[in-house]
Amino acid sequence: MPASKSSRQRRSSDRAAAARRGAGGSIWPLAGVVVVLAAISASAVWWFHAHQYLLSYGDAAAHLNIARRVVDCRSFTMKLLGTVWLPLPHLLMLPLVRNDTLWRSGLAGALPMAASFVAAGAFLFAALRRIYGGAAPAVAGVLVFALNPNLLYLQAAPMTEPLFFACLAGVLYFTTAWGQQPRWWNFCGAAAAVLLATLTRYEGWVLIPLAAAYILMKAPRKRLTLAVLFCSLASAGALWWLAHNWWFWGDALEFYRGQWSARAIYERSLAQGMQAYPGDGDWAKAWLYFRTAARLCAGAPLFWMGVAGCAAALVKRAWWPVLLLAAPPAFYVASLRNAGTPIFVPELWPHTYYNARYGLAMLPLLALGAAGLAAVAPGKWRGAVAALAAACAVAPWVMYPRAESWICWKEAQVNSEARRAWTRQAAGFFRENYRRGDGVFFSFGDLTAVMQEAGIPLRETLHDGTEPLWHAALARPDLFARERWVLAMSGDKVADALHHVRTPDIWERAAEIRVRGAPPVEIYKRTR
Repeated sequence: MPASKSSRQRRSSDRAAAARRGAGGSIWPLAGVVVVLAAISASAVWWFHAHQYLLSYGDAAAHLNIARRVVDCRSFTMKLLGTVWLPLPHLLMLPLVRNDTLWRSGLAGALPMAASFVAAGAFLFAALRRIYGGAAPAVAGVLVFALNPNLLYLQAAPMTEPLFFACLAGVLYFTTAWGQQPRWWNFCGAAAAVLLATLTRYEGWVLIPLAAAYILMKAPRKRLTLAVLFCSLASAGALWWLAHNWWFWGDALEFYRGQWSARAIYERSLAQGMQAYPGDGDWAKAWLYFRTAARLCAGAPLFWMGVAGCAAALVKRAWWPVLLLAAPPAFYVASLRNAGTPIFVPELWPHTYYNARYGLAMLPLLALGAAGLAAVAPGKWRGAVAALAAACAVAPWVMYPRAESWICWKEAQVNSEARRAWTRQAAGFFRENYRRGDGVFFSFGDLTAVMQEAGIPLRETLHDGTEPLWHAALARPDLFARERWVLAMSGDKVADALHHVRTPDIWERAAEIRVRGAPPVEIYKRTR
Protein backbone atom coordinates (compact mmCIF):
# COMPACT_ATOMS: atom_id res chain seq x y z
CA MET A 1 0.00 0.00 0.00
CA PRO A 2 2.78 2.56 0.79
CA ALA A 3 4.45 1.67 -2.51
CA SER A 4 1.19 2.24 -4.35
CA LYS A 5 0.79 5.60 -2.67
CA SER A 6 4.37 6.51 -3.52
CA SER A 7 3.75 5.50 -7.15
CA ARG A 8 0.68 7.73 -7.32
CA GLN A 9 2.64 10.61 -5.87
CA ARG A 10 5.39 10.13 -8.46
CA ARG A 11 2.87 10.06 -11.30
CA SER A 12 1.20 13.19 -9.93
CA SER A 13 4.61 14.86 -9.65
CA ASP A 14 5.46 13.84 -13.20
CA ARG A 15 2.21 15.30 -14.49
CA ALA A 16 2.81 18.53 -12.60
CA ALA A 17 6.34 18.74 -13.98
CA ALA A 18 5.06 18.13 -17.49
CA ALA A 19 2.49 20.87 -17.06
CA ARG A 20 5.20 23.25 -15.86
CA ARG A 21 7.39 22.38 -18.83
CA GLY A 22 4.47 22.97 -21.19
CA ALA A 23 3.54 26.20 -19.44
CA GLY A 24 6.98 27.68 -19.20
CA GLY A 25 8.53 26.04 -22.24
CA SER A 26 11.04 27.69 -24.48
CA ILE A 27 9.93 30.73 -26.42
CA TRP A 28 11.59 29.44 -29.60
CA PRO A 29 8.92 26.89 -30.56
CA LEU A 30 6.30 29.61 -30.19
CA ALA A 31 8.39 31.98 -32.29
CA GLY A 32 8.71 29.30 -34.96
CA VAL A 33 4.95 28.76 -34.94
CA VAL A 34 4.37 32.51 -35.40
CA VAL A 35 6.73 32.60 -38.39
CA VAL A 36 5.02 29.62 -40.03
CA LEU A 37 1.57 31.08 -39.37
CA ALA A 38 2.63 34.42 -40.85
CA ALA A 39 3.91 32.69 -43.98
CA ILE A 40 0.69 30.68 -44.37
CA SER A 41 -1.43 33.77 -43.83
CA ALA A 42 0.53 35.94 -46.25
CA SER A 43 0.36 33.26 -48.94
CA ALA A 44 -3.40 32.96 -48.56
CA VAL A 45 -3.94 36.73 -48.66
CA TRP A 46 -1.81 36.99 -51.79
CA TRP A 47 -3.68 34.16 -53.54
CA PHE A 48 -7.19 35.38 -52.74
CA HIS A 49 -6.21 38.97 -53.55
CA ALA A 50 -4.73 37.91 -56.90
CA HIS A 51 -8.01 36.17 -57.76
CA GLN A 52 -10.09 39.18 -56.55
CA TYR A 53 -11.95 37.17 -53.92
CA LEU A 54 -11.36 39.46 -50.94
CA LEU A 55 -14.75 41.19 -51.14
CA SER A 56 -16.92 38.36 -52.47
CA TYR A 57 -18.78 38.18 -49.18
CA GLY A 58 -21.34 40.95 -48.92
CA ASP A 59 -20.55 41.17 -45.21
CA ALA A 60 -16.85 41.67 -46.00
CA ALA A 61 -17.59 44.72 -48.14
CA ALA A 62 -20.01 46.02 -45.51
CA HIS A 63 -17.47 45.73 -42.68
CA LEU A 64 -14.88 47.55 -44.76
CA ASN A 65 -17.25 50.35 -45.76
CA ILE A 66 -18.47 50.90 -42.20
CA ALA A 67 -14.86 51.52 -41.24
CA ARG A 68 -14.36 53.79 -44.25
CA ARG A 69 -17.37 55.99 -43.47
CA VAL A 70 -15.93 56.68 -40.00
CA VAL A 71 -12.83 58.31 -41.49
CA ASP A 72 -14.36 59.52 -44.78
CA CYS A 73 -17.40 61.49 -43.61
CA ARG A 74 -18.76 65.01 -43.64
CA SER A 75 -18.91 65.16 -39.85
CA PHE A 76 -17.92 62.46 -37.36
CA THR A 77 -20.30 60.95 -34.85
CA MET A 78 -20.06 57.72 -32.89
CA LYS A 79 -23.30 56.67 -34.55
CA LEU A 80 -21.25 55.92 -37.67
CA LEU A 81 -20.00 52.77 -35.90
CA GLY A 82 -23.45 51.29 -36.52
CA THR A 83 -25.67 49.11 -34.41
CA VAL A 84 -26.01 45.49 -35.57
CA TRP A 85 -22.33 44.63 -35.99
CA LEU A 86 -19.95 45.05 -33.07
CA PRO A 87 -17.29 47.74 -33.52
CA LEU A 88 -13.86 46.21 -32.81
CA PRO A 89 -13.23 44.81 -36.34
CA HIS A 90 -14.10 48.19 -37.85
CA LEU A 91 -11.87 50.04 -35.37
CA LEU A 92 -8.91 47.84 -36.30
CA MET A 93 -9.44 48.69 -39.97
CA LEU A 94 -9.36 52.46 -39.42
CA PRO A 95 -5.59 53.03 -39.80
CA LEU A 96 -5.52 51.30 -43.20
CA VAL A 97 -8.93 52.10 -44.65
CA ARG A 98 -7.94 55.77 -45.08
CA ASN A 99 -5.77 54.68 -47.98
CA ASP A 100 -7.85 54.63 -51.16
CA THR A 101 -5.90 51.77 -52.72
CA LEU A 102 -6.22 49.55 -49.65
CA TRP A 103 -9.90 50.45 -49.31
CA ARG A 104 -10.81 49.70 -52.90
CA SER A 105 -8.86 46.41 -52.99
CA GLY A 106 -10.15 45.17 -49.63
CA LEU A 107 -6.65 44.82 -48.16
CA ALA A 108 -7.46 47.44 -45.52
CA GLY A 109 -9.75 44.87 -43.93
CA ALA A 110 -7.85 41.73 -44.87
CA LEU A 111 -4.55 42.67 -43.23
CA PRO A 112 -5.95 43.15 -39.68
CA MET A 113 -7.78 39.84 -39.98
CA ALA A 114 -4.62 38.12 -41.21
CA ALA A 115 -2.77 39.44 -38.16
CA SER A 116 -5.63 38.13 -36.00
CA PHE A 117 -5.24 34.70 -37.60
CA VAL A 118 -1.56 34.63 -36.62
CA ALA A 119 -2.43 35.72 -33.07
CA ALA A 120 -5.14 33.06 -32.85
CA GLY A 121 -2.72 30.31 -33.88
CA ALA A 122 -0.03 31.53 -31.48
CA PHE A 123 -2.41 31.64 -28.50
CA LEU A 124 -3.84 28.26 -29.46
CA PHE A 125 -0.36 26.71 -29.56
CA ALA A 126 0.57 28.21 -26.19
CA ALA A 127 -2.73 27.08 -24.65
CA LEU A 128 -2.52 23.52 -25.99
CA ARG A 129 1.05 23.24 -24.77
CA ARG A 130 -0.14 24.16 -21.29
CA ILE A 131 -3.18 21.88 -21.40
CA TYR A 132 -1.40 18.77 -22.70
CA GLY A 133 2.09 19.43 -21.33
CA GLY A 134 3.97 19.03 -24.60
CA ALA A 135 4.72 20.61 -27.97
CA ALA A 136 3.69 17.72 -30.24
CA PRO A 137 -0.06 17.84 -29.45
CA ALA A 138 0.07 21.63 -29.65
CA VAL A 139 1.64 21.53 -33.11
CA ALA A 140 -1.01 19.06 -34.29
CA GLY A 141 -3.80 21.31 -33.01
CA VAL A 142 -2.36 24.42 -34.63
CA LEU A 143 -1.80 22.68 -37.98
CA VAL A 144 -5.37 21.41 -38.29
CA PHE A 145 -6.56 24.89 -37.35
CA ALA A 146 -4.26 26.90 -39.61
CA LEU A 147 -4.38 24.71 -42.72
CA ASN A 148 -8.15 24.80 -43.00
CA PRO A 149 -8.87 26.53 -46.36
CA ASN A 150 -12.21 27.91 -45.15
CA LEU A 151 -10.51 29.74 -42.31
CA LEU A 152 -7.70 30.80 -44.64
CA TYR A 153 -10.28 32.42 -46.88
CA LEU A 154 -12.01 34.27 -44.04
CA GLN A 155 -8.69 35.54 -42.68
CA ALA A 156 -7.87 36.89 -46.15
CA ALA A 157 -11.08 38.94 -46.22
CA PRO A 158 -12.57 41.64 -43.96
CA MET A 159 -14.53 39.04 -41.95
CA THR A 160 -14.77 38.94 -38.16
CA GLU A 161 -14.27 35.22 -37.44
CA PRO A 162 -10.42 35.30 -37.32
CA LEU A 163 -10.45 38.17 -34.83
CA PHE A 164 -12.93 36.33 -32.63
CA PHE A 165 -10.78 33.18 -32.77
CA ALA A 166 -7.80 35.25 -31.60
CA CYS A 167 -9.82 36.53 -28.64
CA LEU A 168 -11.19 33.05 -27.87
CA ALA A 169 -7.72 31.48 -27.97
CA GLY A 170 -6.51 34.28 -25.72
CA VAL A 171 -9.25 33.48 -23.21
CA LEU A 172 -8.30 29.80 -23.38
CA TYR A 173 -4.62 30.53 -22.78
CA PHE A 174 -5.00 33.00 -19.91
CA THR A 175 -7.71 31.07 -18.07
CA THR A 176 -5.70 27.86 -18.36
CA ALA A 177 -2.64 29.74 -17.10
CA TRP A 178 -4.72 31.13 -14.22
CA GLY A 179 -5.79 27.61 -13.29
CA GLN A 180 -2.13 26.54 -13.09
CA GLN A 181 -0.62 29.79 -11.82
CA PRO A 182 -3.14 32.29 -10.37
CA ARG A 183 -1.13 35.43 -11.10
CA TRP A 184 -2.41 38.93 -11.78
CA TRP A 185 -1.14 39.02 -15.35
CA ASN A 186 -3.14 35.89 -16.16
CA PHE A 187 -6.21 37.42 -14.53
CA CYS A 188 -5.85 40.66 -16.49
CA GLY A 189 -5.07 38.81 -19.72
CA ALA A 190 -8.22 36.71 -19.40
CA ALA A 191 -10.36 39.77 -18.66
CA ALA A 192 -8.90 41.68 -21.62
CA ALA A 193 -9.40 38.74 -23.99
CA VAL A 194 -13.06 38.38 -22.97
CA LEU A 195 -13.57 42.13 -23.28
CA LEU A 196 -12.21 42.13 -26.85
CA ALA A 197 -14.31 39.06 -27.72
CA THR A 198 -17.49 40.84 -26.59
CA LEU A 199 -16.67 43.72 -28.95
CA THR A 200 -16.08 41.39 -31.89
CA ARG A 201 -18.97 38.92 -32.10
CA TYR A 202 -22.04 38.32 -29.95
CA GLU A 203 -21.09 34.75 -29.10
CA GLY A 204 -18.30 36.41 -27.12
CA TRP A 205 -20.90 37.61 -24.62
CA VAL A 206 -21.46 34.08 -23.34
CA LEU A 207 -17.79 33.95 -22.35
CA ILE A 208 -18.33 36.50 -19.56
CA PRO A 209 -20.18 34.21 -17.10
CA LEU A 210 -18.17 31.14 -18.16
CA ALA A 211 -14.77 32.72 -17.61
CA ALA A 212 -15.93 34.45 -14.43
CA ALA A 213 -17.09 31.13 -12.98
CA TYR A 214 -13.72 29.53 -13.77
CA ILE A 215 -11.79 32.46 -12.29
CA LEU A 216 -13.94 32.19 -9.15
CA MET A 217 -13.41 28.45 -8.85
CA LYS A 218 -9.63 28.60 -9.32
CA ALA A 219 -9.00 31.71 -7.22
CA PRO A 220 -6.82 30.86 -4.18
CA ARG A 221 -8.38 33.59 -2.01
CA LYS A 222 -10.78 36.54 -2.11
CA ARG A 223 -12.83 34.61 -4.61
CA LEU A 224 -15.94 36.77 -4.60
CA THR A 225 -13.93 39.99 -4.92
CA LEU A 226 -11.97 38.62 -7.87
CA ALA A 227 -15.12 37.37 -9.58
CA VAL A 228 -16.82 40.76 -9.26
CA LEU A 229 -13.70 42.54 -10.50
CA PHE A 230 -13.40 40.16 -13.45
CA CYS A 231 -17.03 40.62 -14.46
CA SER A 232 -16.67 44.39 -14.22
CA LEU A 233 -13.67 44.41 -16.55
CA ALA A 234 -14.85 41.75 -18.97
CA SER A 235 -18.37 43.13 -19.39
CA ALA A 236 -17.36 46.76 -19.92
CA GLY A 237 -17.49 46.39 -23.71
CA ALA A 238 -20.95 44.81 -23.75
CA LEU A 239 -22.29 47.45 -21.37
CA TRP A 240 -20.85 50.21 -23.54
CA TRP A 241 -22.48 48.72 -26.63
CA LEU A 242 -25.86 48.59 -24.87
CA ALA A 243 -25.41 52.24 -23.90
CA HIS A 244 -24.35 53.11 -27.47
CA ASN A 245 -27.52 51.57 -28.90
CA TRP A 246 -29.70 53.26 -26.29
CA TRP A 247 -28.13 56.71 -26.80
CA PHE A 248 -28.32 56.78 -30.60
CA TRP A 249 -31.41 54.64 -31.28
CA GLY A 250 -33.39 54.87 -28.05
CA ASP A 251 -33.27 51.10 -27.46
CA ALA A 252 -30.40 49.29 -25.74
CA LEU A 253 -31.35 46.17 -27.70
CA GLU A 254 -31.56 47.86 -31.10
CA PHE A 255 -28.91 45.48 -32.43
CA TYR A 256 -31.17 42.55 -31.48
CA ARG A 257 -34.65 43.77 -32.38
CA GLY A 258 -34.12 46.90 -34.46
CA GLN A 259 -35.15 47.19 -38.12
CA TRP A 260 -31.83 45.83 -39.43
CA SER A 261 -31.46 43.03 -36.89
CA ALA A 262 -31.61 39.41 -38.02
CA ARG A 263 -34.73 38.92 -35.92
CA ALA A 264 -36.59 41.85 -37.49
CA ILE A 265 -35.61 40.86 -41.02
CA TYR A 266 -36.81 37.33 -40.34
CA GLU A 267 -40.13 38.51 -38.95
CA ARG A 268 -40.70 40.76 -41.99
CA SER A 269 -39.95 37.83 -44.29
CA LEU A 270 -42.42 35.60 -42.43
CA ALA A 271 -45.06 38.28 -42.73
CA GLN A 272 -44.52 38.27 -46.49
CA GLY A 273 -45.19 34.53 -46.66
CA MET A 274 -41.68 33.08 -46.44
CA GLN A 275 -41.40 29.59 -44.97
CA ALA A 276 -39.86 29.36 -41.50
CA TYR A 277 -36.13 28.74 -41.22
CA PRO A 278 -35.05 25.12 -40.61
CA GLY A 279 -34.46 24.66 -36.90
CA ASP A 280 -36.87 27.36 -35.80
CA GLY A 281 -38.36 25.92 -32.60
CA ASP A 282 -36.70 22.53 -33.16
CA TRP A 283 -33.54 21.69 -31.19
CA ALA A 284 -32.85 18.49 -33.13
CA LYS A 285 -33.04 20.18 -36.51
CA ALA A 286 -31.02 23.15 -35.26
CA TRP A 287 -28.25 20.78 -34.20
CA LEU A 288 -28.50 18.89 -37.49
CA TYR A 289 -27.98 22.03 -39.59
CA PHE A 290 -25.18 23.35 -37.42
CA ARG A 291 -23.26 20.09 -37.24
CA THR A 292 -23.61 19.61 -41.01
CA ALA A 293 -22.17 23.08 -41.58
CA ALA A 294 -19.38 22.34 -39.08
CA ARG A 295 -18.50 19.09 -40.87
CA LEU A 296 -18.42 20.83 -44.25
CA CYS A 297 -16.27 23.65 -42.89
CA ALA A 298 -13.81 21.46 -40.99
CA GLY A 299 -13.79 18.41 -43.25
CA ALA A 300 -15.22 15.03 -42.23
CA PRO A 301 -11.92 13.50 -40.95
CA LEU A 302 -11.22 16.39 -38.58
CA PHE A 303 -14.86 16.57 -37.48
CA TRP A 304 -15.04 12.97 -36.26
CA MET A 305 -11.45 12.92 -35.05
CA GLY A 306 -12.02 16.12 -33.07
CA VAL A 307 -15.23 14.83 -31.51
CA ALA A 308 -13.44 11.64 -30.40
CA GLY A 309 -10.53 13.68 -29.07
CA CYS A 310 -12.83 15.92 -27.04
CA ALA A 311 -14.39 12.82 -25.50
CA ALA A 312 -10.89 11.61 -24.59
CA ALA A 313 -10.12 15.04 -23.10
CA LEU A 314 -13.21 14.80 -20.89
CA VAL A 315 -12.13 11.34 -19.75
CA LYS A 316 -8.80 12.92 -18.82
CA ARG A 317 -10.72 15.62 -16.92
CA ALA A 318 -9.62 18.45 -19.21
CA TRP A 319 -13.17 19.74 -18.93
CA TRP A 320 -12.53 23.49 -18.91
CA PRO A 321 -11.02 23.78 -22.43
CA VAL A 322 -13.82 21.62 -23.84
CA LEU A 323 -16.50 23.66 -22.08
CA LEU A 324 -15.02 27.00 -23.14
CA LEU A 325 -14.53 26.09 -26.80
CA ALA A 326 -17.97 24.43 -26.97
CA ALA A 327 -19.66 27.70 -25.95
CA PRO A 328 -19.67 29.36 -29.42
CA PRO A 329 -21.13 26.26 -31.17
CA ALA A 330 -23.79 26.05 -28.45
CA PHE A 331 -24.58 29.74 -29.05
CA TYR A 332 -25.23 29.08 -32.74
CA VAL A 333 -27.43 26.05 -32.08
CA ALA A 334 -29.49 28.17 -29.68
CA SER A 335 -29.68 30.96 -32.28
CA LEU A 336 -30.96 28.51 -34.88
CA ARG A 337 -33.55 27.19 -32.43
CA ASN A 338 -34.76 30.69 -31.60
CA ALA A 339 -34.87 31.89 -35.23
CA GLY A 340 -32.18 34.49 -34.77
CA THR A 341 -29.79 32.90 -37.25
CA PRO A 342 -30.43 30.65 -40.26
CA ILE A 343 -27.90 28.25 -41.76
CA PHE A 344 -28.40 26.79 -45.23
CA VAL A 345 -26.10 24.10 -46.61
CA PRO A 346 -26.30 22.31 -49.98
CA GLU A 347 -26.83 18.89 -48.37
CA LEU A 348 -30.06 19.93 -46.62
CA TRP A 349 -33.22 21.78 -47.63
CA PRO A 350 -33.34 24.33 -49.27
CA HIS A 351 -30.05 23.05 -50.76
CA THR A 352 -28.30 26.39 -51.01
CA TYR A 353 -25.65 28.43 -49.19
CA TYR A 354 -26.31 30.91 -46.43
CA ASN A 355 -24.31 31.44 -43.22
CA ALA A 356 -22.61 28.07 -43.75
CA ARG A 357 -19.43 29.70 -42.42
CA TYR A 358 -20.98 29.72 -38.94
CA GLY A 359 -20.06 26.03 -38.78
CA LEU A 360 -16.45 27.18 -38.53
CA ALA A 361 -17.19 28.15 -34.91
CA MET A 362 -16.51 24.51 -34.06
CA LEU A 363 -12.98 24.52 -35.53
CA PRO A 364 -11.11 25.52 -32.31
CA LEU A 365 -12.95 22.77 -30.39
CA LEU A 366 -12.06 20.21 -33.06
CA ALA A 367 -8.43 21.36 -33.00
CA LEU A 368 -8.42 20.82 -29.23
CA GLY A 369 -9.76 17.30 -29.79
CA ALA A 370 -7.21 16.47 -32.50
CA ALA A 371 -4.43 17.60 -30.17
CA GLY A 372 -5.97 15.52 -27.39
CA LEU A 373 -5.66 12.34 -29.46
CA ALA A 374 -1.95 13.00 -29.77
CA ALA A 375 -1.67 13.78 -26.06
CA VAL A 376 -3.21 10.47 -24.92
CA ALA A 377 -0.85 8.44 -27.13
CA PRO A 378 2.13 6.71 -25.45
CA GLY A 379 5.16 8.98 -25.15
CA LYS A 380 7.26 7.45 -27.94
CA TRP A 381 4.27 7.46 -30.33
CA ARG A 382 3.06 10.95 -29.52
CA GLY A 383 4.90 12.69 -32.35
CA ALA A 384 3.77 10.11 -34.91
CA VAL A 385 0.14 10.33 -33.78
CA ALA A 386 0.31 14.14 -33.93
CA ALA A 387 1.63 14.00 -37.49
CA LEU A 388 -1.01 11.44 -38.47
CA ALA A 389 -3.81 13.56 -36.98
CA ALA A 390 -2.65 16.62 -38.91
CA ALA A 391 -2.32 14.61 -42.13
CA CYS A 392 -5.82 13.16 -41.80
CA ALA A 393 -7.30 16.58 -41.11
CA VAL A 394 -5.82 18.20 -44.23
CA ALA A 395 -6.32 15.15 -46.47
CA PRO A 396 -9.67 16.31 -47.96
CA TRP A 397 -8.16 19.64 -48.97
CA VAL A 398 -5.03 18.05 -50.44
CA MET A 399 -6.96 15.36 -52.33
CA TYR A 400 -9.40 17.91 -53.78
CA PRO A 401 -7.34 21.14 -54.03
CA ARG A 402 -10.07 23.24 -55.64
CA ALA A 403 -11.82 26.32 -54.34
CA GLU A 404 -15.11 24.69 -55.30
CA SER A 405 -14.71 22.31 -52.35
CA TRP A 406 -14.21 25.15 -49.83
CA ILE A 407 -17.72 25.85 -48.64
CA CYS A 408 -16.98 29.35 -47.31
CA TRP A 409 -15.52 30.47 -50.62
CA LYS A 410 -18.33 28.75 -52.51
CA GLU A 411 -20.93 30.42 -50.34
CA ALA A 412 -19.41 33.83 -51.05
CA GLN A 413 -19.14 33.13 -54.77
CA VAL A 414 -22.71 31.85 -55.20
CA ASN A 415 -24.38 34.57 -53.15
CA SER A 416 -22.42 37.45 -54.68
CA GLU A 417 -22.80 36.81 -58.41
CA ALA A 418 -25.71 39.20 -58.94
CA ARG A 419 -24.35 41.83 -56.54
CA ARG A 420 -20.91 41.85 -58.13
CA ALA A 421 -22.47 42.09 -61.62
CA TRP A 422 -24.57 45.20 -60.97
CA THR A 423 -21.83 46.74 -58.81
CA ARG A 424 -19.36 46.40 -61.68
CA GLN A 425 -21.76 47.97 -64.19
CA ALA A 426 -22.80 50.86 -61.92
CA ALA A 427 -19.19 51.57 -60.95
CA GLY A 428 -18.23 51.62 -64.62
CA PHE A 429 -20.93 54.20 -65.31
CA PHE A 430 -19.70 56.47 -62.51
CA ARG A 431 -16.06 56.15 -63.55
CA GLU A 432 -17.03 57.51 -66.96
CA ASN A 433 -19.48 60.21 -65.87
CA TYR A 434 -18.73 61.29 -62.31
CA ARG A 435 -16.69 64.45 -61.76
CA ARG A 436 -14.99 65.30 -58.49
CA GLY A 437 -17.46 66.98 -56.16
CA ASP A 438 -20.64 66.01 -58.06
CA GLY A 439 -22.01 64.04 -55.11
CA VAL A 440 -24.24 60.97 -54.97
CA PHE A 441 -27.47 60.50 -53.01
CA PHE A 442 -27.91 56.83 -52.06
CA SER A 443 -28.74 54.39 -49.23
CA PHE A 444 -25.73 53.09 -47.34
CA GLY A 445 -25.49 49.30 -47.66
CA ASP A 446 -24.76 47.12 -50.66
CA LEU A 447 -24.78 50.18 -52.91
CA THR A 448 -21.74 51.53 -51.07
CA ALA A 449 -19.66 48.99 -52.99
CA VAL A 450 -20.36 51.07 -56.12
CA MET A 451 -18.68 54.07 -54.49
CA GLN A 452 -15.82 51.86 -53.39
CA GLU A 453 -15.21 50.34 -56.82
CA ALA A 454 -15.64 53.67 -58.61
CA GLY A 455 -13.29 55.42 -56.16
CA ILE A 456 -15.82 58.07 -55.05
CA PRO A 457 -15.06 59.46 -51.55
CA LEU A 458 -17.92 58.87 -49.15
CA ARG A 459 -17.65 62.44 -47.85
CA GLU A 460 -18.94 63.56 -51.27
CA THR A 461 -22.07 61.47 -50.88
CA LEU A 462 -25.36 61.86 -49.02
CA HIS A 463 -26.31 58.65 -47.21
CA ASP A 464 -27.71 57.32 -43.93
CA GLY A 465 -24.65 58.50 -41.97
CA THR A 466 -25.06 62.18 -42.91
CA GLU A 467 -27.81 63.09 -40.48
CA PRO A 468 -29.96 65.18 -40.17
CA LEU A 469 -29.65 66.17 -43.84
CA TRP A 470 -30.37 62.54 -44.82
CA HIS A 471 -33.85 62.64 -43.28
CA ALA A 472 -34.59 66.00 -44.87
CA ALA A 473 -33.51 64.69 -48.27
CA LEU A 474 -35.77 61.66 -47.94
CA ALA A 475 -38.73 63.89 -47.11
CA ARG A 476 -38.06 66.50 -49.82
CA PRO A 477 -35.32 65.33 -52.18
CA ASP A 478 -36.15 68.17 -54.60
CA LEU A 479 -35.14 70.69 -51.93
CA PHE A 480 -32.40 69.02 -49.91
CA ALA A 481 -30.73 66.43 -52.16
CA ARG A 482 -28.35 68.84 -53.88
CA GLU A 483 -26.08 66.06 -55.20
CA ARG A 484 -25.87 65.76 -58.98
CA TRP A 485 -26.39 61.99 -59.03
CA VAL A 486 -28.84 59.61 -57.38
CA LEU A 487 -28.16 55.87 -57.04
CA ALA A 488 -31.17 53.81 -56.01
CA MET A 489 -32.26 50.21 -55.88
CA SER A 490 -35.89 49.38 -56.48
CA GLY A 491 -37.71 49.39 -53.14
CA ASP A 492 -35.12 51.23 -51.07
CA LYS A 493 -35.73 54.54 -49.27
CA VAL A 494 -34.13 56.70 -51.93
CA ALA A 495 -36.15 55.07 -54.73
CA ASP A 496 -39.36 55.62 -52.76
CA ALA A 497 -38.42 59.26 -52.10
CA LEU A 498 -37.86 59.93 -55.80
CA HIS A 499 -41.14 58.30 -56.77
CA HIS A 500 -43.04 60.69 -54.48
CA VAL A 501 -41.10 63.86 -55.26
CA ARG A 502 -43.25 66.93 -55.98
CA THR A 503 -41.15 68.17 -58.90
CA PRO A 504 -39.98 65.02 -60.68
CA ASP A 505 -38.69 66.85 -63.76
CA ILE A 506 -35.51 67.97 -62.01
CA TRP A 507 -34.05 64.47 -62.44
CA GLU A 508 -33.72 62.33 -65.49
CA ARG A 509 -32.90 58.64 -65.52
CA ALA A 510 -29.36 58.22 -66.82
CA ALA A 511 -29.07 54.44 -66.55
CA GLU A 512 -30.94 51.35 -65.42
CA ILE A 513 -29.10 48.15 -64.59
CA ARG A 514 -30.96 44.87 -64.57
CA VAL A 515 -29.27 41.69 -63.39
CA ARG A 516 -30.96 38.36 -62.90
CA GLY A 517 -31.54 37.65 -59.23
CA ALA A 518 -31.40 41.28 -58.07
CA PRO A 519 -33.77 44.28 -58.05
CA PRO A 520 -33.18 46.93 -60.74
CA VAL A 521 -30.53 49.53 -59.99
CA GLU A 522 -31.31 53.04 -61.23
CA ILE A 523 -29.03 56.04 -61.71
CA TYR A 524 -30.52 59.54 -62.01
CA LYS A 525 -28.89 62.82 -63.01
CA ARG A 526 -30.04 66.17 -61.67
CA THR A 527 -30.86 68.49 -64.53
CA ARG A 528 -31.52 71.70 -62.62
